[in-house]
Amino acid sequence: MTALIEQGTWVEIHEVVLEVGERAPQAPEDTQRVPFEMRVKGFLSEPAVIGENAQIQTLSGRHLRGKLAQVNPAYSHSFGAPIPELSSIGCEVRALLRDKGRG
Repeated sequence: MTALIEQGTWVEIHEVVLEVGERAPQAPEDTQRVPFEMRVKGFLSEPAVIGENAQIQTLSGRHLRGKLAQVNPAYSHSFGAPIPELSSIGCEVRALLRDKGRG
């Protein structure tokens, strides 16, 4: 039996927006070989089952439909490892602005 996910649960939906061959002709060749996909997190507007169509409301209030992909999805992105050469730039710029009377 497939579990029914309750309304109001934090989820992620998935939808193919453009299939292969539907992208703009000026898109790079490697880009044209894959579908353009949407993944969006939000709160279920009505009970749904993973793998079936569902409607969500995003944190910005948008209502979107797609296949229910995950329940309580984690954020997996990052900006990578810190770059040592860039670590002190903010302090250096503030000092320069302070010296010029702008900070």
